[in-house]
This record gives sequence, C-alpha cells and structure tokens, in this order.
Amino acid sequence: MNQSFNLCIATETIAKDAQQLGVSIEDLENISIEVSAEIIQQPALQLVLTYQVTLPSQILTNQLNWPTWQQTQVNFTDYLWEETCLECFIAGSEINGCRLDNEDIVAIHHPEPHQILFQQATAYIEINASPDGRYALYEFKSYRHPATLPPTPLYKADGHTRDSIEWTDNINTQDVMQKSLFDKSPAAYSIHRYERGFNVPLVELPNQKYAIANTIIEQIHPCVILQLGKTALYFASQHASPPDFHNRDYWPKFEL
Repeated sequence: MNQSFNLCIATETIAKDAQQLGVSIEDLENISIEVSAEIIQQPALQLVLTYQVTLPSQILTNQLNWPTWQQTQVNFTDYLWEETCLECFIAGSEINGCRLDNEDIVAIHHPEPHQILFQQATAYIEINASPDGRYALYEFKSYRHPATLPPTPLYKADGHTRDSIEWTDNINTQDVMQKSLFDKSPAAYSIHRYERGFNVPLVELPNQKYAIANTIIEQIHPCVILQLGKTALYFASQHASPPDFHNRDYWPKFEL
C-alpha cells in the first residue's frame, strides 16, 4: 500500500526563473516530480519515501545540481535546503508528550489501548536529504519554532543520538531517454530521470496508526528544491503564496 504525490512548481517567480535558465515557462511547468510513500514491515517497520525527478530538456539537465552519491557523505548535515534537497514534513498528535522506541510497542498493545493519551499539538518533523547521501531530521514545536538556525535536531529515544534515515538501493538510478520526433535534436527531446529513496523508522500504534519518535503521522508533505545554477525551484503538492513548505494548511492527509 502506498500514497503518491505529484509535485508542482511554485509559480510566483516562474517567468523570471525561465529567463534566467534560458528555457520557456512551459519547460519549467513540465518538470515532473513524483513522490511515493510506502510502509514496509520487513526487515523492520519503516516509511519508505521514493523521489522521481524528470527533466524535459538537456538545457535544464546541464544546469541541475544533482550531486553524485557517495557513501562517505552519509551523515547528518545542516543547511541542505540551500541546494538541491529532497524534503518531507510530518505532523500529528503527540503521544503522552514523550518519545517512543521499539521497546514501547509491547506496552502500547495493552488490554485497554483506548486509554493511551494523545495530545493535539502543532509540533512537526522536517526531513532533508541530498542526492549525495547527506541528510538531516529536525523537530519544531510550532510553526518555524524554535526559530534558531540550524533547527533543533530530532533525537532518538535516548535523547542524545540524532535520528537518521536509511538510504535504499536505488541511490545511483539515473536514466536518460531520447525522444526521436520530427526534430532529431537530442537537446530538444531528451528526458532525464533521477531517483533517490530512503527509509525512516516507524513505531506501530493501535488503530492502524504509525508514529515517528513521539509524533503520530497524520499529515505528510513531501517537497523538493531543485537548484539549477543560481536558481532555486520549489516543488510541492500545493503551495502557499509565497511558497512556504512549513505552512500546514497545504499539507496532505496521511492515508496509509
């Protein structure tokens, strides 16, 4: 079972962006980004996020900053949003105001699971991932709060170890297809596809709910920043105006 998201480009500055990149507005609108969210049970309970980026022209591909995967780069790194960044925001109720780990699963499945306390909260989690393997997970108590930069890291149940992601096997996927139409120019009809995927550990709760740390997943908002030269393009399923990935009014409901 999976949930799919088709991301669209923010259009406030699209005319200026197209001019800077030497392409048409239509070219930018034809950039396709699809994100798939899936829950897997084996080898461990995880949320799998897969990002597929398709660029419609060689001109855009030549300017895209899509760093090469390197195992040595896999570490917690701040400020990834300043370059090409695969992101996901997750929000929902808190559980007893405390964190959960896998040892809590047994305790949760007690005879009266309906008595577990859920607290409505404005807290949320932000996940950042670079195509080269760097990543970061942050937690916010409310909209962009704390306002410190870099944001507060998301920690594991021990309260000391920063939480992490696990990259999937498709880390080197990059396919290029040529469309040979009336115009034989490959620059005009080449389609370039890029893919990355990673997993986030989950805890299973009663009533078919899932949590990351102490946050029940009720809203999920995959989004992407593509850096082409000095131009940043912003993609999400819906956009605030101006674009603001942190605005929960535009976050889809989690349906898994």
